[in-house]
Amino acid sequence: MKRLVLAVLGAVSLTACAQSPQPAGAAAATSPVAAKSDTAPTAGTPDARAIEAVRKLNAQVKVDKVTAAPIPGFRQAIVQGQVVYVTDDGRYMFLPGTGGAVFDTQGMKNLSEHAIAGMRLDLLKTIPQTERIRFAPANPVHTVTVFTDVECGYCQKLHSEMAEYNKQGIAVEYLAFPRAGLGSPNYHQMVSVWCAADRRGAMTASKSGRKVPTKACTTTVNQQYDVGQRIGLTGTPMILSERGIQLGGYVPAAALRQLLDKEKADATGI
Repeated sequence: MKRLVLAVLGAVSLTACAQSPQPAGAAAATSPVAAKSDTAPTAGTPDARAIEAVRKLNAQVKVDKVTAAPIPGFRQAIVQGQVVYVTDDGRYMFLPGTGGAVFDTQGMKNLSEHAIAGMRLDLLKTIPQTERIRFAPANPVHTVTVFTDVECGYCQKLHSEMAEYNKQGIAVEYLAFPRAGLGSPNYHQMVSVWCAADRRGAMTASKSGRKVPTKACTTTVNQQYDVGQRIGLTGTPMILSERGIQLGGYVPAAALRQLLDKEKADATGI
């Protein structure tokens, strides 16, 4: 989906709790992209195609420098302090700073994301449905899986807006990912939520800063944490679509509905 591509190229992480909320429509172009040189590169050259590829994904960022890459067939661009590699024909872009994401600039696809999506779905299927804490409207249009932590600020923000997500027809299924690690106080807090007779109430209380009675029982919190690590989670919250596509960290309800509608309409794009 174009918004996710733009955010990645704009050096904004959509997966970590430290991420700032992004307004819908952030893809609008407000400033040109230009190479840091006295004259623009000649049209049709690999340098020009590299700049054009960056402009296609995000016209708001500035390309500071374009040179030949140490990899044959690629140009190397410096974009807002990040190194970006673009094929000489301008079609494919490799962003090492995003964990090695590869983008098809013509199809606007995150090829790496699609490659891992199927594996994510297989791993998610190992977690019983009964182990998910679900907040859903009567007739949901979309369902997302959200790896969450009760102490993460953006996890708390997302949960405080649950009524809006449900109003948008989005069902949220929570899985546990205690950021402090297994055995930490944070982990035991999340185990207590999963052991509560009313898990939904315990989740809301815990994310609202209220104390949840300490409990111990047999849960799949450890398994959920392991799955989160194996699917590439780097921060919470992490939102996954029904197709296993990562849609970001905190995303406002209306913007998330737009992303989900787009993905459903065009299952081959991201």
